[in-house]
Amino acid sequence: MKQAFGNVGLGLRREMLDDALRRPSNLVDFYEVAPENWMTLGGKFGSQFAKLTDQHNFVCHGLSLSLGSTDALDTEFIANLKAFFAQHNIKCYSEHLSYCSGNGHMYDLMPIPFTEEAVVHTAKRIAEVQDRLERRIAVENVSYYAAPGQNITELEFTLAVLQEADCDLLLDVNNIYVNSINHGYDANAFLAALPSERIAYGHIAGHYEEDKDLLVDTHGADVCDPVWQLLHNAYEIHGVFPTLLERDFNIPPYEILLEEVQQIHHIQASFQHAKKGIA
Repeated sequence: MKQAFGNVGLGLRREMLDDALRRPSNLVDFYEVAPENWMTLGGKFGSQFAKLTDQHNFVCHGLSLSLGSTDALDTEFIANLKAFFAQHNIKCYSEHLSYCSGNGHMYDLMPIPFTEEAVVHTAKRIAEVQDRLERRIAVENVSYYAAPGQNITELEFTLAVLQEADCDLLLDVNNIYVNSINHGYDANAFLAALPSERIAYGHIAGHYEEDKDLLVDTHGADVCDPVWQLLHNAYEIHGVFPTLLERDFNIPPYEILLEEVQQIHHIQASFQHAKKGIA
């Protein structure tokens, strides 16, 4: 497994800046930010961010590259990303396997149609992004609630894009769980089919239960027991990979977030101890 930035991470939001600077925790090996939210910041926030990236490992998870769109890639934005990554020594860049533009920005993450044509189109765009950035990127399996025009499965689509683009995977455990409930598939079978060698790192998060067969991926709640179990299963299948906690709203006190970060450590440690023959 790729281990360039540590085992356990936390998604950094502006509300957490003071805590991260004043009370840094050895539980957090790396932080993740959406580059769009930080690239143009100056003043106090910009200074705080530069101080953190100088002291800690950082990865970026993008929101607006729109990999599946039919709009032209925003090459100026990609150039700005490249400069930002160099300035802040960003260890890894990932994006959603989705799109968010079509004759203008939609400000939402839409599902790419699960078709062979979309595989080729999306993979070509990922390859171009990698060429322009001069680095591999990871794409995240996303949550979705409808699949218009689908003629292959989500799993087939994801595997085909990874292979065709020759890129890495950001394995979002919560998204697999959410999709497995909403679309009625076996989450563990989905996990087992993913290529271990392409996993750059993973996400874990909470969701909202609208109904027993409708979950909404919100990143606004604690991680639930079935998702923790699925993370355990993911390590069992693929080995331990770097894993990051996401929390986007209803953000609790920093100490509470760190309790969930600690839970990731505990699960990882159980596998590391087992390898050493420790009960």
